[in-house]
Amino acid sequence: MKKLLLIPILLLQGCVTIQEVTKTVEPDSPNYAPPAINYMMERQSSGSLYSGRGGLSLYQDRRAYRVGDVLTVNLEEKTRSGKTASASFAKKSSAALSAPSVGTYTLDDLAAAIDGSRAFDGSASASQNNSLTGAITVMVHEVMPNGVLRISGEKWLSLNQGDEYIRLTGLVRVDDINADNTLSSERIADARITYSGEGSLANANEPGWFMKILNSKWMPF
Repeated sequence: MKKLLLIPILLLQGCVTIQEVTKTVEPDSPNYAPPAINYMMERQSSGSLYSGRGGLSLYQDRRAYRVGDVLTVNLEEKTRSGKTASASFAKKSSAALSAPSVGTYTLDDLAAAIDGSRAFDGSASASQNNSLTGAITVMVHEVMPNGVLRISGEKWLSLNQGDEYIRLTGLVRVDDINADNTLSSERIADARITYSGEGSLANANEPGWFMKILNSKWMPF
């Protein structure tokens, strides 16, 4: 019976054609594109030794604080989770019925005894570890009324057998930005960090549609 089931599968394999790998995620997404700048930096020079072209006063530093400013985010993501559970129970019961007697005669065949017991013992454990390190430079897309910056950006790496990309968006405080204009990803609120890939290497790490069916929760086996 199993051999008969393999025949239609093999026939379907013969109908499969090799298609060009298409990207499901494209760069230059509007959500991560550089924002529009609606201000101009001062360019005129008064002839003095001090020039205002930098757009910074004597009391300001180089940390990002305006729309269009850039800053570098150091990816320092590390999560670890674990869970264990166990359950057990046991129950035992018994009942006995003595043999009745008629006069001096005992009806031993009518004597009965019932014994029953059941037990259950189960345990489960699960653990998951994730780590992401690196750096990505993003831009300030919005300055909120309370001074919080909304940052967003992406970085694409083109490889021989595909592309890899990192996308990041979130909310940061200016006070959390270091003097060298860097920021730890642990200080980003409402962070959305994506690290994935496109191309042959990414497709090779993904199971086929038939294996997804076999590994789905709807399979009765």
